[in-house]
This record gives sequence, C-alpha cells and structure tokens, in this order.
Amino acid sequence: MNTLLLHCRPGFEGEVCAEISEQAARLEVAGYARGKAGSACGEFVCLDADGAQRLMTHLRFQQLIFPRQWARGSYLPLPEQDRISVLLQYLADYPVCSGLWLEVFDSNDGKELSTFCRKFEAPLRKALVAAGRLREGGSGPRLLLTFKSGREVFVGLADAKNSALWPMGIPRLKFPRQAPSRSTLKLEEAWHHFIPRDQWDKRLAEGMTAVDLGASPGGWTWQLVNREMHVTAVDNGPMAESLMGSGMVEHLQADGFAFRPRRPVDWMVCDIVEKPARNAALLETWIGEGLCREAVVNLKLPMKQRYAEVTRLLERIADGLAERGVKAQIGCKQLYHDREEVTCHLRRLG
Repeated sequence: MNTLLLHCRPGFEGEVCAEISEQAARLEVAGYARGKAGSACGEFVCLDADGAQRLMTHLRFQQLIFPRQWARGSYLPLPEQDRISVLLQYLADYPVCSGLWLEVFDSNDGKELSTFCRKFEAPLRKALVAAGRLREGGSGPRLLLTFKSGREVFVGLADAKNSALWPMGIPRLKFPRQAPSRSTLKLEEAWHHFIPRDQWDKRLAEGMTAVDLGASPGGWTWQLVNREMHVTAVDNGPMAESLMGSGMVEHLQADGFAFRPRRPVDWMVCDIVEKPARNAALLETWIGEGLCREAVVNLKLPMKQRYAEVTRLLERIADGLAERGVKAQIGCKQLYHDREEVTCHLRRLG
C-alpha cells in the first residue's frame, strides 16, 4: 500500500503531481509522482513502506487544491470471472472497513465502467459483510475501489473524515430549474466544500447581506436569495426577471472592480472572467478592508504553470492580509463544477 492515488479533472494531471510532490517534499516522504495526460488521475509512489500513510495522516484533504479524491493502496489484477473471491482473499489482511465506494476515473474509459460498477457493487457489498470485512458505520477506514478496467482495480483506503464528500469527488447536486444559469452549482458546491453543513444555518443565515460582483444573469445571486439573503447584484448586464421580482435583489449597473458597499456585508461572491491576479487582489481588498465577512471568488487559470500560479496568488493574499494585521481562513479548491479555474474562499477571523 505504498501508492497514493489522486483523482482530478482531466487535463490537470500535471497540477496534481506538482502539488503532491511539493507536499511530500515538505513532509520528507521519499517518492515520485506520475500521471498520464487525460487519465484524470495522478499517483505518488512512495519509496518507504509507510510513506502513503504518513501523507494521509499529515495532510488534510480539504486543503489540497487539485485532487478530487485520494486513497492509499495498490493495483490488483482481476480475472474475468469470480472477481469477488479474488478481492476477498486480497482484503484478508486489510482492516475491517466502515464503508464501501466503487469509483472510476472522470474519463471516457471511466464512464464506460460506470454500469459495471453499479451492477457489481451490491453482490460485492453482501460478500464483504458476510466475510466480516465490511461493517457499515464502524470506526474503520472507507474502502475505495477504483476500477481502471474490469480486469484491474486500485484497492485503496481513506479516512471518511479526511477524503472527498462524494464518490470520486463529484457532488450529487441537482440543478434548480428556477436558477438562471448552471453556474449556480459552482457556488452551492463551494459552500458544501468550505463550510461544514452544521454551520450553514449560522453562516448562511436568513436576513444576511451579500454582494455579487459580475452577477448577470444571476446564477450565484439565485443561491444567495434561496438562502433568503438581501443581495446587491453588480453588473452592467441584465439580471433574470424572476430574481428582480423576488424583492431581495438590488441591481446596480457598475464596474465590479470599482464597486464598494456603503456598509460592510456578510458575503461577497465573484465569478468575473478576468486575470487571476486581479481577482485575487479584489478578494484581498474586500477581506482586508473589512468590506465583507466571507467571500467566494473564482480565479481563472493560465494555460501553463497553473499550480505555481495558484500558490503564488494564495501567498500574495496571505502576505497582504498579514501586512494589514488581518487574520483570515483561506481555502482554495478546483471544484467539480469549475473548469479552467479554481475557487477561493476567505473568512475573516476576529
């Protein structure tokens, strides 16, 4: 179990490998990263027997930027028939697991395997329970079986509290038909990732105030209004009539980068397509000057050196806030609904 498998968005294998390599070097875990373009995954092969375990113990999955899911384990070849018996024999020395997820990579090959996994899961789960290898709701790790094909599977383990919230890191969110654009799911996913669900009623409360910069046509504004917040939507473009009829939205035709609220608000959100450095500076200003308590801002990524650019911008934000004497919680993730971008969340502390 000396390999760490990391799922990612197709085309971002290099970013995942760069990120986990940097983290491994910081923790002095010897090994090497590898990832095939378009495979939707990267691997870090540890040279020490306990290397993968050390990485998963000392790193918080929620704080990694590009991985969607992770597990430590190894690949297992499977026969054409009686795969369950081979898996049971292989898992004999594994700890009793508290859950089972069958996963595939977010690639064309992975999509073709989804039907197989759905059919295979029920009999496998039954066999694991009967063999005493699976105790649902127990204290053991989650068993993650990532199928590369019907003949090869990565048998991995992950702590349920230190891994993705959903299988393969793909959220099961339903597009609300009342929302004016599909971008609405970006903000909903961001809340799921950055805010513990038991804190939603306090941090996303009815009656709060929010500013949506670059709001048109209102996908993100819809999420805020759905939480019964009062929203100032800033954009030269039109807003959906349904939102304007809610009585919860004030639409200002203005430049989102120049706008400042008359008084501090609870939330600022921004999905303006602009150079990432400019959006990062906007984020630092709003949190640093106390214009908002929390913020979610998307950073569009360059074509090359994307991980290096993101880490540079995050360091610049942290340094800028420190110079102002402002303490803040900073998070960044490439969410499933992101494309060539990452989503940043800042929360002002104190």
